[in-house]
Amino acid sequence: MAVSGRSVVFVHGLWLHASSWRPWVEKFAAAGYSPVAPGWPGEAETVQGSRDNPDAIAGHGIDEVVEHYRAIIDTLETRPILIGHSFGGTLVEKMLGLNMGVAAVAIDAAPIKGVLPLPISSLRASFPVLKNPSNAGKAVSLTPEQFRYAFGNAIPEEESDELYQKWSIPAPGKPLFQAATANFNPHSETAVDTENSERGPLLLIMGGQDHTVPEAITKSTLKQYKHSTAVTELRGFADRGHSLTIDHGWVEVAAAGLEFLARHGL
Repeated sequence: MAVSGRSVVFVHGLWLHASSWRPWVEKFAAAGYSPVAPGWPGEAETVQGSRDNPDAIAGHGIDEVVEHYRAIIDTLETRPILIGHSFGGTLVEKMLGLNMGVAAVAIDAAPIKGVLPLPISSLRASFPVLKNPSNAGKAVSLTPEQFRYAFGNAIPEEESDELYQKWSIPAPGKPLFQAATANFNPHSETAVDTENSERGPLLLIMGGQDHTVPEAITKSTLKQYKHSTAVTELRGFADRGHSLTIDHGWVEVAAAGLEFLARHGL
């Protein structure tokens, strides 16, 4: 892709294919950016390809995925803006702390090390993976019903099922186990350099109806950055669930990210 403006790297989370960012890529390109949305290690080019080969997706942990994106970032002409959702939000927080990007937008980001709230809804959303320790080395798919609870609880059931059919893929279980044990592991891969005052600005976005990453998690994440003088902002969408990047209201969320970047000269 020819560089037409500042680079943007979109990072998806668990259970969504990289192509779910396509509307965002088009919107950011129209705004003058040069966006890309690479998949995780082992992810096929298509949703169906990923569903057909879950073993290729299995077993990848947080640090491995970060290094996968580092290799991609190293091919870009400019240090990019990082935008991530769910575990992709956790990844972009970690990458921003490592100065791999000039700014980041973390949307309904999974908890980093130090975040203590553990809402019941979050446990229920993660249960399809965490119920079996052997899932740490596997790729696990959600059923349409599990997807509706974890992603689509704030939208009509029909829309949730359509999004499931369009974008849902198996996800590696390893990152969820890493997050679940983060505060008991001194070397947890969910650790983020939240004290880095030299990093670029960070916007945390939360959905008020999110079952998977409730507001309490994002608010606790914000507190982890209290020792950094770098810009860290919080934006909430009270009526949104975890599907806020892919459902009918995604444009408003994308606009919030664009406004944040413009306000900070990016």
